[in-house]
Amino acid sequence: MERRKFLQGAGVAGILAAGTAPAIVHAQQQIRWRLASSFPKSLDTVFGASEAFAKHVSDATGGKFVISVHPAGELVPAFGVVDAVQQGTIECAHTAPYYFFGKDETFAFDCTIPFGMTSRAMTAWMYEGNGMKLMREFYAQYNIVNFPCGNTGAQMGGWYRKEIKSVKDVEGLKFRVGGFGGRVLAKLGAVPQNIPAGEIYQSLEKGTIDAAEWIGPYDDLKLGLHKVAKNYYYPAWWEGSTQFSVYINDKQWNSLSAEYKAIVEQAAAAAHVGCQARYDARNPTALKQLVAEGAKLSRFPKDFMDAAFKASREVYAELNDKNPNWKKVYPDYSRFLADQVQWESVAEGNYAQYLAAQKL
Repeated sequence: MERRKFLQGAGVAGILAAGTAPAIVHAQQQIRWRLASSFPKSLDTVFGASEAFAKHVSDATGGKFVISVHPAGELVPAFGVVDAVQQGTIECAHTAPYYFFGKDETFAFDCTIPFGMTSRAMTAWMYEGNGMKLMREFYAQYNIVNFPCGNTGAQMGGWYRKEIKSVKDVEGLKFRVGGFGGRVLAKLGAVPQNIPAGEIYQSLEKGTIDAAEWIGPYDDLKLGLHKVAKNYYYPAWWEGSTQFSVYINDKQWNSLSAEYKAIVEQAAAAAHVGCQARYDARNPTALKQLVAEGAKLSRFPKDFMDAAFKASREVYAELNDKNPNWKKVYPDYSRFLADQVQWESVAEGNYAQYLAAQKL
């Protein structure tokens, strides 16, 4: 009990920040885990979140608890991490949960859904609302314990070979779009493709797809997407924010001591904050560079946005009728979202609009 009181009183976050661990943690057993990422190592923002998570755990335990981080394809394929964690093939993974909406659309709530929450609202729902509780209940079916571990903030709407002047231009469009957004776009006549990050450039260059979205300026610049499609649209209504998660096999989680569990939880939280800070810090400069190199920045036409919003509501109504897991989470999510939208529009929304109109 004294050890637990110490950790609670001193704060694990303080230990993480100091980069040292007290003697009580050094007395813990040696642990080695493997983390499989769904992302390539070249994407230092999102892949970097898993590296930061592992480093925080190692630093706080004096090297007693080491998590090796592996890029997509090294241990398991990018989209194979859920099965691997569920089966205990690997101890943990770092991924975008909406990749697995094909298993159950409810995965998307732990990441993003079309016309869903902003990053701050999402963090509030997970940590102060019912988000974590509801997702833990869902993930128990997959032998997974989840922790938020990064967020991109609002994303860009992607790169297009041809201009999108109205919703009609989406018909027949072969579009690389991650996760659940493709379900809504399909209602508008698009042909969604779920392609890992490392294959997007090649697919767009060869004409296998007509358009592609990834995340935002910093990562898009790294992938070089502006070199094969110049029309850059915003906003990504399917990703008002995108939360990444660490998945831990439940048996591995339950085998940890209370101290190690606390360290893992705080390490994920620290990586969560750091990931979005990197995106927010790097995106402005990257956007300027993209435009300087020929990217044509445009806003999606209103009729496209309106049609997509209507289609998203139709999809959600259908899921409420046929997916019990979805129906359990959606009412709470949607109520929280409605409150957050009202609040954000009053304070920060108006503040941001005013500043954007000034000469800074």
